Amino acid sequence: MIEKDTYKTIVNPTAEILFKEKNSKFFGYAFPVATEEEIKNHLEILRKQHHGAVHFCYAYQLGTEKVTFRANDDGEPSNSAGMPIYGQIQSFGLTNILVVIVRFFGGVKLGVGGLITAYKTAAQMTLENAEIIEKTIDIHFQVNFDYKNMNKVMRVIKEKNLDIISQNLTENCQIEMATRKKNAENIFDIFAAMFEIEIKKL
Repeated sequence: MIEKDTYKTIVNPTAEILFKEKNSKFFGYAFPVATEEEIKNHLEILRKQHHGAVHFCYAYQLGTEKVTFRANDDGEPSNSAGMPIYGQIQSFGLTNILVVIVRFFGGVKLGVGGLITAYKTAAQMTLENAEIIEKTIDIHFQVNFDYKNMNKVMRVIKEKNLDIISQNLTENCQIEMATRKKNAENIFDIFAAMFEIEIKKL
């Protein structure tokens, strides 16, 4: 089995969508996120934006190899909001994403089944609006070598089309580079086999 070395996420925050059910209004948003700090910021901004809203239900997933996720019902009956939202993140196969559904109560109770359907539909509409892209999972390496070995190292970087993340080219040179996960072992072995060159995974 070939290990997957790509993942899907969204490029930009989505435009607000509105789903209405029995006078309740559900506003949907999706944001590309990489940290829990960013998630907090987005939620704070939405809370300021929608003063009269009762529930800010959301789900997020972070990471490619080690995945963390959370689903939050924010006061709605247990598993009636966060999990249906998270279910849509999974069905679109996305990560590094936050989906928030803001609910304004319209005076008519929807019941648990109604809520599950409403949150699921709002999340689905939000993600259908998103621009989804596929990115590669990259592995980062650091190579240490003497200046005299520069050409050898640069030749491999060029041949293998590696991305240079940062470099410090003094007497003792150091280059941080990245490559797709599926090529990583091969690249590691090439550098490890070279004389006077040290490589480590970051």
